This record gives sequence, C-alpha cells and structure tokens, in this order.
Amino acid sequence: MPRVPRVRHERLRLRQGRASRYGGQVRPIAVSPPPDIPYTLHTMTYNIESIRKDFPILGRTVYDRPLVYLDNAATTQKPRCVVEAIANEYYSVNANVHRGVHFLSQQATDLHEAARERVRAFIGARSTAEIVFTRGTTESLNLVATSFGEAFLKAGDEVIVTVMEHHSDIVPWQLLRDRKGIVIKVVPMDDAGNLDLSAYARLFTPRTRLVCVAHVSNVLGTVNPVSRMAEIAHANGAYILVDGAQSVPHMHIDVQQLDCDFLTFSGHKVYGPTGIGVLYGREALLEQMPPYQGGGEMIARVTFEKTTYERLPFKFEAGTPDYVGTHALATAIDYVEALGMDAIADYERELTRYAMARLADIPDLHIYGTAEVKDAVVAFNVGHIHPLDLGTLLDRLGIAIRTGHHCAQPLMARCGVEGMARASFALYNTKAEVDALAEGIERVRKMF
Repeated sequence: MPRVPRVRHERLRLRQGRASRYGGQVRPIAVSPPPDIPYTLHTMTYNIESIRKDFPILGRTVYDRPLVYLDNAATTQKPRCVVEAIANEYYSVNANVHRGVHFLSQQATDLHEAARERVRAFIGARSTAEIVFTRGTTESLNLVATSFGEAFLKAGDEVIVTVMEHHSDIVPWQLLRDRKGIVIKVVPMDDAGNLDLSAYARLFTPRTRLVCVAHVSNVLGTVNPVSRMAEIAHANGAYILVDGAQSVPHMHIDVQQLDCDFLTFSGHKVYGPTGIGVLYGREALLEQMPPYQGGGEMIARVTFEKTTYERLPFKFEAGTPDYVGTHALATAIDYVEALGMDAIADYERELTRYAMARLADIPDLHIYGTAEVKDAVVAFNVGHIHPLDLGTLLDRLGIAIRTGHHCAQPLMARCGVEGMARASFALYNTKAEVDALAEGIERVRKMF
C-alpha cells in the first residue's frame, strides 16, 4: 500500500507546551509516523472491468436483475479500499485526536492531519490552514454564509447566486437576508442551460460582496465557466465561492487556476464516506471570519471572562472531528488519483455524450441541459409520464435513477416543470448500462 505521508502534528506539541502556564512540565513530544493500515489500491490504466471489481455492490441484483446504478450525483458507491480503511482504522488505531499523549492518539492524529495534507494537495491549496473539515458541502456552505456573513456583510450588501444553484447554496443566504437585510441577486440562463455572463456582469454594483456558483449543475450537468466568473467578480471587488460538489469527483480541480476564494465539496460524492466534507478558503479570509461553532477543538484558552480561539484551520472545527472519515476520504483520493482525474473526466464525458445521443433517439423524451460543456448528468422527462412513475418502474428493472426536483426548485420553475428524471454517471458506469437505461425507458414508455 502507499504509505500515508508523515505529518508532524505541531498543534499537539503546542498544546503540550501550554502546560507551563499551569505549572506543569514541558517535555518534547515525539510524534509517531502514521501506522501502516493495509488496504488494496490498484494502480492501473483505465480498465473499466478491473475498476468495477473494486466496487462489490455493483455485482448485486435488485428484483432478480443486475443492478444498474445511475444515481451518482446523489452519492457514489465506495471502492473496497475505502471500506477497508474505515474498518482497519477502527480495529487498529481508534483514539480521539490532537489532545492525547498516548500512542494511539498520536497515530490517529497523524492519520487525520495527513488526510488534511492529502486534500490540500488534491485541490492545489497553498496551506493546510486553508482546509477545514466539515460534515459535507451543505455544512461548508452554511459555515461561509454564517461566518463570512458576520464578518463581511451588512444590510444592503449583495450576494449573487445562479438560477441553477442547489438549495444548500440558496437557503443559507436567505436565512442571512432575513437576519441582516442583505440582497440576493440571481444570474439567469438560456434554454440550453448556459449561464448568461452578460447579465451576470450587469448584476454587480459597489455593494456586491460575494458570488456563489455551482461549478457543475447537479441537474443539467452544465460546467460553468467559474474562472471567468471569478475574474469578473474580482474586477468588481467581490469574492467568489464555488460549489464543487459535482465537479471535484469528475475532473481535476486546482483552486489556484480557478482563482476562487472558497471551494466546497463532499467526501461521499468522491467515493469516500458520508459525513465528511471540505471547505477551502483563502487563509487571509478565514483569518478574518469568526468561528462557526463553539467548544472543544476550536479553543486556545477559556475563562468565564474571555475565550481565545485556535489558529486555522482548527478555529472552525469545534468538537471531535470525524478522524476515521478524513482518513477514508484520503484513501478515496488516493484511489481516484491512481486512475487519473483527467482519465476519469475523459471517460465520463464520452459516456455522457453516448447517453445524450442514445436517449435523444427515444420518442417523446426531452433532455434538459444541452450546453456544449457538460459532464456526467442527463436530466429528462418522457411524454406525460410523471418522473416518479418512471423512476419507480425503472427500479423494478434494476435501474436506479433519481426523480423529483433534485434540491433545485428554482431551476425546475425556470424549466417549466415540477420535476425531472436524472441519470448521473461515475467512473465505474458503462455504455452497456446506458443501453439498459434506454431500453428500460422504451419499455416503460409503451406502458402509457
């Protein structure tokens, strides 16, 4: 197995050093290297049959039919190495991190902080101080809305969002609007699912403070031009937050190239476990933002008169972190990088093009989102068939898709529908599965 990089945990040593303030003895702390936790990681060319063997769930049956899992925008399946990493850490290294002086705690701490370094390198952040662990994209977005909103926004200041945002990048700003009186502006799109950049540029005023945009729409699959949007935002004195939930699993992401001020994503969409997410923020911004929650890990010293907060990133990580989840996320990152993010992107985009062409041949099927730059998602409706009925009947054929409003009701309204069916792809899906979807839709269509 690839060895987890050794990270000497300075924070633990600093906390040991504080003992002198209370009359204790300071002694040097020898931080142990991360333990060798065995798991299987394939380094390979893009061999789809070999890849699928890493995901045991893909071999199961549903209603006596082979599972065709096409709901990856909701969550991805986990490779064996990720599940093994979780089990092995609980069996061999389980201990609370950062504060313990005993051997297991130091080992767990090293794994946890090595995972932070792994994430930093994965997205091109300059420092681990810029990597905050959260429970997922939704919590990351709420953290920014609450903390950035407290530090940088006042009544009358403006936040720009897009018509295709997930609810988690709309509702937190509405909550802030109700508390502080900020103004929310919306970037429109054309019928193909492209954001109107001319309209976007016209939304800026001297009161515009932040732009929030999904890198990839979870409904339309549109890959938004976030670098260009960042350039326009910065030229107008505003910051930009990129929701990377649907882009980080599917393509190489470099926050320096995007020139974004914040980036959010979820571990479970990158083949990692649920309950772990990431907020990247420029260090200078995070330094100015107040803590999101209080207690536990985020404190330096507490008295009844005053509390001082920890340095970054710990200022934003109150309570016991999901140290097993962070290690499992690092393992998932190892897995996708062994395949190559560019290889994954090429494979999935070819699969998406094939799906678009295959479904376009079905009578009465309407595809939503036909932007030239599109990734891993196809949303559609078929005639007058309710998407819930379509999804239910496809399920009986072993085909798992998503139906409904996809946490994007303003986008549904823009498209003139209450809901859609959605097939979304991952690195392990195949053209044969796309064929099964198309054949399943044809079979259902003939029933109505």
